[in-house]
Amino acid sequence: MTDHKTGTREEWLAARLELLEAEKALTRRSDELARRRQELPWVRIDKKYRFETDAGTASLADLFSGRSQLIIYQFMFGPDYMAGCPSCSSIADGFDGSVVHLANHDVTLCAVSRAPLAKLQAYKRRMGWSFPWASSFGDDFNYDFGAAHTTEQLQSGAVDYNFRATDMRPALQDGDESSWLTEIASSTGTDSATYAQEAPGVSAFALENGIVYHTYSAYARGLDAVWGMYQWLDRAPLGRNENEWWFRRHDEYDSPSARAGFTARAIS
Repeated sequence: MTDHKTGTREEWLAARLELLEAEKALTRRSDELARRRQELPWVRIDKKYRFETDAGTASLADLFSGRSQLIIYQFMFGPDYMAGCPSCSSIADGFDGSVVHLANHDVTLCAVSRAPLAKLQAYKRRMGWSFPWASSFGDDFNYDFGAAHTTEQLQSGAVDYNFRATDMRPALQDGDESSWLTEIASSTGTDSATYAQEAPGVSAFALENGIVYHTYSAYARGLDAVWGMYQWLDRAPLGRNENEWWFRRHDEYDSPSARAGFTARAIS
């Protein structure tokens, strides 16, 4: 028998209808927040950013690919990484299939990382993705838009991430080889300090009369909504049910190391 509360179909329906009202309220609140995102003031971008893409060197305006809206996922793949961040990889699994739909609604969705283009191309082939992926190697873009930090910033105790100062030193000085940060960093072929120089984010831009404007950015838990895997888990019987880093890149689940790292509570 399960330890979870059980009941009749009638009791379930009554509880479900009560929950439905809360879900509807959340949906209406989400709609309101979407409108407020669109009402944010646009900030003109005059700085000249340069990217390397499959088609050659590109400007920020070029990344729009002829459309008026651009959403960039700032993918954690630093110059010294040997593989992309597994968290970002699971997010990319979810948005890869959305690119074509957004492209037909005047929105270009692409990823940008600081690793050299050749590394990104090789990893993209490994993962079987088709979304456009640009390299900002040697450029300030990821730093300027809150998704990369220098060693000095990390050591200062005041990293500016998600619109506030964060002290990363306790995690970096942990020294515990079994810590989640160390484990994830190792999966990218780096150490914790190198891994932490990158951060995930989403930034949106508009192109109007040849001028690029920054319209929105989100980081940390602000990315939950685009992490499709968790939207499904939030509707599963046990929810997220996690107390450690459990997921892997989609081609690693059958490996012995992946099986050893996966834990889930059994339903008895």
